[in-house]
Amino acid sequence: MPLDILFHDPHYVAVDKPAGLLVHRSAISRDRVFALQLLRDQLGRRVYPVHRLDRATSGVLLFALDPLAARLMVAQFEGRLVGKEYLAVARGWPDPEGVIDHPVADDDGSGAAQPATTRYRRLAKVELPYAVDRYPSARYSLLSVTPLSGRRQQIRKHFKHVSHHLIGDTTHGNGRHNRFFRERFGVHRLLLMAHRIAFRHPFDGRRVVIEAQPDDVWERIGRLFGHALYGAPSAQRVAGTVHERRPP
Repeated sequence: MPLDILFHDPHYVAVDKPAGLLVHRSAISRDRVFALQLLRDQLGRRVYPVHRLDRATSGVLLFALDPLAARLMVAQFEGRLVGKEYLAVARGWPDPEGVIDHPVADDDGSGAAQPATTRYRRLAKVELPYAVDRYPSARYSLLSVTPLSGRRQQIRKHFKHVSHHLIGDTTHGNGRHNRFFRERFGVHRLLLMAHRIAFRHPFDGRRVVIEAQPDDVWERIGRLFGHALYGAPSAQRVAGTVHERRPP
């Protein structure tokens, strides 16, 4: 299946990466299909990754179409000039909004933990009449999450640190709640999606906002929480800002 293209201009292309797909070849995986390879074949030209998403995370993934465009965009990511918003489902009810400031280390133990900060806002909450854990009911939150640094699996590790594990996280999550979502709602993946990225276009100065629409799993999650995940028109162009979204 071709990748769903969310944004395409002479310098950059963004796709909606499915959960379970690696961005590029990795020494720690035997996968033979990658987003970079699929997009290269789909466009018939080389593409250059400028950031990464975990294999388990879905959503907006940006590539450059030439080496100069790649260098300029990588510099924006490294300079924390790119706005990023994720959607996530966590166990429990964290505060309506907050900041998690906690060092994050790579899982392979190759280096010391590095400073990392994540901001979040609770969009909706639900309490279900099922004894998933030691309580007679189970509470969950739908969150908007913004990582203010770019450590590997930062969001997943931060919510584990505050005991609000992300649903579907088989590495840092809670097995009982993951199993409940599999059996009750048919959710067999991590509920973490790169919903939106925003940046100043390096070549023409436009502010570009690229959003991914919900797939069938996230539509079910929206109904569970009674929350409309998306409500803006599909292609707004206001005051020099380009908003790109996949058509409904």
